[in-house]
Amino acid sequence: MSLRDIISPFYVWKRAFSKPFTTKKPLSDRPGAPRYRGFHKNDLNKCIGCGTCETICQNEAIDLVPVPGIETTLEDSGLRPRIDYGRCCWCALCVDICTTDSLTMSNEYVWIDADADVFRFVPGYDEKEWQHQDRGYRRSEEYRLLHPQRTDMKMLDPVTGVGSFLEIVQGYSREQAIREAMRCVDCGICVASCPAHMDIPDYIRAIRNDDLEEGLRLLYQTNPLPGVCGRICTHRCEEVCSLGVKGEPIAIRWLKRYIVDQVESSSFRDILQQEFVPNGKKVAVIGAGPGGLSAAYYLNRMGYSVTIYEKYPLPGGMLRYGVPEYRLPYDQLDKDISYLLTLGIILERDKQVGKDIGFQDIYQQYDAIFFSTGLSVSYKLEIPGEELPGVIPGLQILAEVTQGLKPVIGRQVAVIGGGNVAMDAARTCRRLGADVTVVYRRREEDMPADREEIEEAKSEGVKFIIQAIPVKISRSSAGKLEFFWNEATMVSQGEGQRPRPEAIPGAVRQLEVDTLIPAIGQGSDLAFLSEDRQNQIEFRKYKVKVDYLGQTSDPRIFAGGDIVNPTADAISAIADGYRAASGIDKFLRK
Repeated sequence: MSLRDIISPFYVWKRAFSKPFTTKKPLSDRPGAPRYRGFHKNDLNKCIGCGTCETICQNEAIDLVPVPGIETTLEDSGLRPRIDYGRCCWCALCVDICTTDSLTMSNEYVWIDADADVFRFVPGYDEKEWQHQDRGYRRSEEYRLLHPQRTDMKMLDPVTGVGSFLEIVQGYSREQAIREAMRCVDCGICVASCPAHMDIPDYIRAIRNDDLEEGLRLLYQTNPLPGVCGRICTHRCEEVCSLGVKGEPIAIRWLKRYIVDQVESSSFRDILQQEFVPNGKKVAVIGAGPGGLSAAYYLNRMGYSVTIYEKYPLPGGMLRYGVPEYRLPYDQLDKDISYLLTLGIILERDKQVGKDIGFQDIYQQYDAIFFSTGLSVSYKLEIPGEELPGVIPGLQILAEVTQGLKPVIGRQVAVIGGGNVAMDAARTCRRLGADVTVVYRRREEDMPADREEIEEAKSEGVKFIIQAIPVKISRSSAGKLEFFWNEATMVSQGEGQRPRPEAIPGAVRQLEVDTLIPAIGQGSDLAFLSEDRQNQIEFRKYKVKVDYLGQTSDPRIFAGGDIVNPTADAISAIADGYRAASGIDKFLRK
C-alpha cells in the first residue's frame, strides 16, 4: 500500500469546511428543456376524437371517453383522449400520429399527489397549469408518420376524354392501392357519415393485407353495388376523413372500386357463398335503380321471393340512363347487377307499372311493395319560350345517348343549371362536338355539383356564366335560339343561408345557341300509382313521407331513394333499400 493510499481519505475533510452547493428546491428550479416530453396537452377544439392516439399506444395508456360539452357530429366522435400516467412511458407516439395536431406535450414533469387516481386525466378538459404553456414537445411540420397526400390516380387527359366516352378515371394498380390503404389510421369516423354505414376501415385493411376476397365480402355486407359506388359515390366519408384535416383524405371511393375491379364477376358466387332459404312470401319492387336493386338484394338474403318491375329495357335506372359512360361504364354497372340476378331475383324489363301492369294487380299479388322510381321529370324554367323546338331537358339528352342515339344539338349549346345533371349534360354535349356554355343563377361556389365534375368540365372546354337569371327564349330570324338572361347580384339571406340572386336592372344579356338544355332539377312521376293508393299515401314537400324503415302510410307499401330522401345520390338510395328491406321483414314477420 502506498503513502498516497493512506492519506487520501484525509483530503475529504478539507471539503467539510467549504460552502455547500446544494439547491434548495431542485425540482422547481430545474425546468425541462424547451422540447422536453412532459405532461400532455390537448386542444379540444382541434381534436375530433378519431382515436388514433389510442390505437398507437403500445402501453394502452390512452382511452377515448365522452367529455361534457363536446357534441357528437359526423366530423367529431364527441370523445377525447384520457391519459393514464401509471402506464404512459412518454414516448410521444400519440403526438406524432395525431391527425389534427391537437395533442402535444408540455415541458412540465413535476406532479406530486397522494391520490393515484388523479394521474388519469383528460388533457384540455381537466384544467392543469401546463395546458397553456408554449414550451414542450409537438410534432414538427416537416415530420409525419403518415403521408399527407393521397396516391395519384391516373386520369384520361382532357383532349382524349372529350373526344370519346372512355372512362376518365383509370383506377389504382395493386401497388398504388396498397400504398393508399397504408395511409388509413383505422379511426372509423368515416363510417358514421356513410349513408350505408359501410365497414370502411376493415375493407381498407383487407387491401393492405392483399386479401381482396375478404374485402369483397365486407363490401357486400352493406352495399350490393360496390362497383357503381366505387365510381360515382358522392363520397361523404372522405369529407370527414381525419387525414383530411391536415392533408388529403383517404381515397375511400377509389379503394372500394379497386376491390371490385380486381375480382372477376364469375368468382363472386364462390367468394360470397350466399345461399338463402325461401320463406314463402313475395315482395314486388318497382324500379331497378340503386334503391330498388338494394332492397331486392337484401330481401332476397332474408328469404323473400322478389320480382323487380322496370320500365326501361335495361336495369340500373338513373345509373344507366342518367350517368354518362365516361363516369360509369355500363359493363361495370352490369357486373354489379348481373351478380344480383344470379341469386334468383326476377327482373321484369320493359314492364311499366300503371301501363303494362296495374299497380292494384301488384298490390293484390304480393305481400308487400317497395318502390324507388327516382326523379324522372325535369323541372321547367318557367320562362317564355321554353316550349320552342331545340329546348331539350338534360335527362332526355343523357337517356338518348345511353340508348345509342345521337341527339341533334348543333354547334352551340347552353346548359342551364349547376348540379351534376347539368355537368353531365354539358360534358356529354362536348363529346358530341358542341361548344358548351353552362349558365348558373348563383355563384360557382354555390353549385350543387361535385367539385371534381366542375373542374373536369372546365378542363374539357366547357365555359361558365355565373350569376345569370334566365329571362326568356325566342327564335331569331336565322333560326337560332336567343336565350336572354339577366346579370345578378347576390343578396345575403343571413347566417347559414345561401345568398339569393337578385336581377340587376337593365343588365339583360343575350346568348345565341342551337340547343338550350334546362337541367335545374327533377321531380317525381307517380302516375304508376293507382288513384286510391295516391290518396292513401302521404306526401311532404313533393316527397313520399315514410318512417325510418321506409314504410308509407299504407303499411304494405314502402318507398326509398330520390323520391323520398333529399340527397339524391346512389349511396343514399342504397341505404334506403336496405332499411326498407329490414322494415318489410319486420312488418311481414310481425
